[in-house]
Amino acid sequence: MRRLILLRHAKTERDSRSGQDRDRQLDARGREDAPVIGEYLAEHKLVPDLALVSPAARTRETWHLIAASLKPPPAMDIVNPLYGADPSELLQIIRMASGRSEDRTLRSMMVVAHNPGLHELALGLIGKAKAGDREALQENLPTSGLAVFTFAIETWDDITVRQGTLERYVTPRLLRENR
Repeated sequence: MRRLILLRHAKTERDSRSGQDRDRQLDARGREDAPVIGEYLAEHKLVPDLALVSPAARTRETWHLIAASLKPPPAMDIVNPLYGADPSELLQIIRMASGRSEDRTLRSMMVVAHNPGLHELALGLIGKAKAGDREALQENLPTSGLAVFTFAIETWDDITVRQGTLERYVTPRLLRENR
Protein backbone atom coordinates (compact mmCIF):
# COMPACT_ATOMS: atom_id res chain seq x y z
CA MET A 1 0.00 0.00 0.00
CA ARG A 2 1.28 3.46 -0.94
CA ARG A 3 -0.05 6.90 -0.04
CA LEU A 4 0.24 9.86 -2.41
CA ILE A 5 -0.50 13.35 -1.12
CA LEU A 6 -1.03 16.03 -3.75
CA LEU A 7 -0.83 19.63 -2.56
CA ARG A 8 -1.29 22.77 -4.56
CA HIS A 9 0.84 25.68 -3.36
CA ALA A 10 -0.76 28.30 -1.11
CA LYS A 11 -2.25 31.61 -2.34
CA THR A 12 0.28 33.93 -4.00
CA GLU A 13 0.88 37.50 -4.95
CA ARG A 14 -0.27 38.39 -8.46
CA ASP A 15 3.14 39.47 -9.72
CA SER A 16 6.68 39.07 -8.52
CA ARG A 17 9.17 41.91 -8.24
CA SER A 18 11.24 40.28 -10.97
CA GLY A 19 8.25 39.85 -13.27
CA GLN A 20 8.98 36.10 -13.42
CA ASP A 21 6.19 33.67 -12.56
CA ARG A 22 8.64 31.34 -10.76
CA ASP A 23 9.48 34.13 -8.32
CA ARG A 24 5.91 34.79 -7.12
CA GLN A 25 5.72 34.50 -3.33
CA LEU A 26 2.89 33.74 -0.96
CA ASP A 27 0.54 36.51 0.05
CA ALA A 28 -0.84 36.99 3.57
CA ARG A 29 -3.63 34.45 3.08
CA GLY A 30 -1.16 31.89 1.70
CA ARG A 31 1.13 32.35 4.71
CA GLU A 32 -1.92 31.80 6.93
CA ASP A 33 -3.37 28.77 5.05
CA ALA A 34 -0.21 26.68 4.58
CA PRO A 35 0.39 26.09 8.32
CA VAL A 36 -3.28 25.08 8.69
CA ILE A 37 -2.66 22.27 6.20
CA GLY A 38 0.57 21.34 7.98
CA GLU A 39 -1.26 21.06 11.29
CA TYR A 40 -3.98 18.96 9.62
CA LEU A 41 -1.38 16.57 8.19
CA ALA A 42 0.34 16.22 11.56
CA GLU A 43 -2.92 15.76 13.48
CA HIS A 44 -4.11 13.03 11.08
CA LYS A 45 -0.71 11.31 10.91
CA LEU A 46 -0.38 11.99 7.18
CA VAL A 47 3.31 12.85 7.31
CA PRO A 48 4.97 11.82 4.04
CA ASP A 49 8.30 10.01 3.90
CA LEU A 50 9.35 12.32 1.06
CA ALA A 51 8.12 15.56 -0.46
CA LEU A 52 8.79 16.37 -4.11
CA VAL A 53 8.56 20.14 -4.50
CA SER A 54 8.51 22.35 -7.58
CA PRO A 55 11.36 24.88 -7.72
CA ALA A 56 8.98 27.87 -7.79
CA ALA A 57 9.28 30.23 -4.83
CA ARG A 58 5.61 29.72 -3.89
CA THR A 59 5.87 25.93 -3.70
CA ARG A 60 9.08 26.02 -1.67
CA GLU A 61 7.60 28.58 0.72
CA THR A 62 4.41 26.50 1.05
CA TRP A 63 6.46 23.40 1.82
CA HIS A 64 8.54 25.13 4.50
CA LEU A 65 5.43 26.46 6.26
CA ILE A 66 3.84 23.01 6.19
CA ALA A 67 6.98 21.13 7.20
CA ALA A 68 7.28 23.26 10.36
CA SER A 69 4.29 21.29 11.75
CA LEU A 70 5.61 17.86 10.79
CA LYS A 71 7.78 15.99 13.28
CA PRO A 72 10.22 14.80 12.22
CA PRO A 73 10.26 16.90 9.06
CA PRO A 74 10.23 14.65 5.99
CA ALA A 75 12.95 14.55 3.39
CA MET A 76 12.38 17.04 0.58
CA ASP A 77 13.66 17.17 -2.98
CA ILE A 78 13.32 20.11 -5.35
CA VAL A 79 12.29 18.59 -8.68
CA ASN A 80 12.70 21.07 -11.52
CA PRO A 81 10.36 19.29 -13.98
CA LEU A 82 7.43 19.72 -11.54
CA TYR A 83 7.20 23.38 -12.57
CA GLY A 84 4.63 23.51 -15.36
CA ALA A 85 4.26 19.72 -15.52
CA ASP A 86 1.17 18.23 -17.14
CA PRO A 87 -0.57 15.18 -15.62
CA SER A 88 1.45 12.60 -17.56
CA GLU A 89 4.73 14.31 -16.62
CA LEU A 90 3.66 14.42 -12.97
CA LEU A 91 2.81 10.72 -13.06
CA GLN A 92 6.21 9.94 -14.57
CA ILE A 93 7.99 11.93 -11.84
CA ILE A 94 6.08 9.97 -9.18
CA ARG A 95 6.92 6.66 -10.84
CA MET A 96 10.60 7.60 -10.95
CA ALA A 97 10.66 7.60 -7.14
CA SER A 98 11.07 3.81 -7.41
CA GLY A 99 14.40 4.37 -9.15
CA ARG A 100 16.00 5.72 -5.99
CA SER A 101 17.57 2.89 -4.00
CA GLU A 102 16.68 4.43 -0.64
CA ASP A 103 13.02 4.66 -1.72
CA ARG A 104 12.29 0.93 -1.53
CA THR A 105 10.68 1.67 1.83
CA LEU A 106 9.04 4.90 0.64
CA ARG A 107 5.40 4.34 1.57
CA SER A 108 4.10 7.89 1.53
CA MET A 109 5.00 10.70 -0.85
CA MET A 110 3.82 14.28 -1.23
CA VAL A 111 3.96 16.34 -4.41
CA VAL A 112 3.78 20.13 -4.00
CA ALA A 113 3.12 21.66 -7.40
CA HIS A 114 0.78 23.69 -9.61
CA ASN A 115 -2.51 23.69 -11.46
CA PRO A 116 -3.74 22.83 -13.98
CA GLY A 117 -1.51 19.73 -14.08
CA LEU A 118 -1.93 18.79 -10.41
CA HIS A 119 -5.72 19.11 -10.52
CA GLU A 120 -5.95 17.10 -13.73
CA LEU A 121 -3.70 14.39 -12.28
CA ALA A 122 -5.82 14.20 -9.11
CA LEU A 123 -8.98 13.73 -11.17
CA GLY A 124 -7.30 11.09 -13.32
CA LEU A 125 -6.09 9.05 -10.35
CA ILE A 126 -9.55 8.57 -8.81
CA GLY A 127 -10.78 5.00 -8.92
CA LYS A 128 -12.84 5.19 -5.71
CA ALA A 129 -13.95 8.14 -3.61
CA LYS A 130 -16.73 9.34 -1.37
CA ALA A 131 -19.21 11.17 -3.59
CA GLY A 132 -18.78 14.47 -1.75
CA ASP A 133 -15.00 14.41 -2.06
CA ARG A 134 -15.13 13.45 -5.73
CA GLU A 135 -17.59 16.25 -6.52
CA ALA A 136 -15.64 18.88 -4.57
CA LEU A 137 -12.37 17.91 -6.24
CA GLN A 138 -14.08 17.85 -9.63
CA GLU A 139 -14.83 21.55 -9.23
CA ASN A 140 -11.34 22.67 -8.30
CA LEU A 141 -8.07 22.03 -6.49
CA PRO A 142 -7.73 25.49 -4.93
CA THR A 143 -4.60 26.98 -3.43
CA SER A 144 -3.55 24.94 -0.37
CA GLY A 145 -5.90 22.20 -1.61
CA LEU A 146 -4.93 18.70 -0.52
CA ALA A 147 -5.90 15.39 -2.15
CA VAL A 148 -4.80 12.23 -0.34
CA PHE A 149 -4.80 8.94 -2.28
CA THR A 150 -3.96 5.36 -1.43
CA PHE A 151 -2.90 2.76 -3.97
CA ALA A 152 -2.74 -1.02 -3.57
CA ILE A 153 0.67 -1.23 -5.25
CA GLU A 154 4.09 -2.59 -4.34
CA THR A 155 6.24 0.13 -5.93
CA TRP A 156 5.68 3.63 -7.23
CA ASP A 157 6.38 2.23 -10.70
CA ASP A 158 2.98 0.54 -10.52
CA ILE A 159 0.91 3.69 -10.03
CA THR A 160 -1.72 4.13 -12.76
CA VAL A 161 -4.74 6.28 -13.47
CA ARG A 162 -8.17 5.37 -12.11
CA GLN A 163 -6.61 3.02 -9.54
CA GLY A 164 -6.37 5.34 -6.54
CA THR A 165 -8.71 5.67 -3.60
CA LEU A 166 -9.29 9.32 -2.77
CA GLU A 167 -9.08 9.08 1.03
CA ARG A 168 -9.74 12.73 1.62
CA TYR A 169 -10.01 16.11 -0.02
CA VAL A 170 -9.16 19.03 2.25
CA THR A 171 -8.88 22.78 1.87
CA PRO A 172 -8.33 25.47 4.52
CA ARG A 173 -11.82 26.78 3.73
CA LEU A 174 -13.41 23.36 4.37
CA LEU A 175 -11.47 23.03 7.61
CA ARG A 176 -12.69 26.45 8.78
CA GLU A 177 -16.29 25.58 7.84
CA ASN A 178 -16.13 22.30 9.80
CA ARG A 179 -14.87 23.83 13.06
